[in-house]
Amino acid sequence: MTKIFLAIAFSVTSLFSMTQYELAQKVDAQMSGFEDAIGVMQMTLVNASGATRVRDMKIKTLELSGGDKSLMEFDSPADVKGTKFLNYEHADRDDDQWLYLPALKRVKRISSKNKSGSFMGSQFSYEDLGAFNIDKYTYKDEPAKEVTYEGKKYLENIATPKSKYSGYTSQVTLIDPSSFLAYKVDYYDRKHSLLKSATYSEYKKIGGIWRIGKIVMLNHQNNKKTILVWKNETIKNSLKAKDFHKRVLKK
Repeated sequence: MTKIFLAIAFSVTSLFSMTQYELAQKVDAQMSGFEDAIGVMQMTLVNASGATRVRDMKIKTLELSGGDKSLMEFDSPADVKGTKFLNYEHADRDDDQWLYLPALKRVKRISSKNKSGSFMGSQFSYEDLGAFNIDKYTYKDEPAKEVTYEGKKYLENIATPKSKYSGYTSQVTLIDPSSFLAYKVDYYDRKHSLLKSATYSEYKKIGGIWRIGKIVMLNHQNNKKTILVWKNETIKNSLKAKDFHKRVLKK
């Protein structure tokens, strides 16, 4: 019994001796190692009065040491069908992003200055669609703090974007200490006011790797929200970098 108590005490002490950056590394490790992923995603737009619009899309992601690559293609409804979004993540600079608009038959590059803008009328910005790379943020050099939210205890991580074009001054993440999976992220705008909150749920393990099943992004300033749900996701599909070349946007 004494050994069990000591083991638990040591575990709790270890949690609270972790710095903010070390905690971010722990969370990142839980979601890494999938190599690549292919899935179907449903996006539901909910306006302030509760009316909804549903969009369906395919999404592919390639995990790379220098930064992930992802390709999203809308399948329905007709007004967005064929629209494609390509993202190249970079740890040391802003991501490269392109949007293909089938009605115009042209590829539009998303500039760094415009990445705080809404993606396809949703509550997600272009910045939100980039993979979360921990090295694109700075962290306070202090131990992670335990906080209570909705009756449960979480570890709090505060990250500050390095990009001068970020739409956020900080992102505050609540992390489940038993799994090191993110539960909720609060986004603070350039005026340091709470702008949005993303809630993560329906995590599942695919091939031993944790994957997110659902994200609800609520905008506190306009009372709109966007819900993303992943379906039929597979990992380690042997995708290659050529599958994410810019020429695939016009195919």
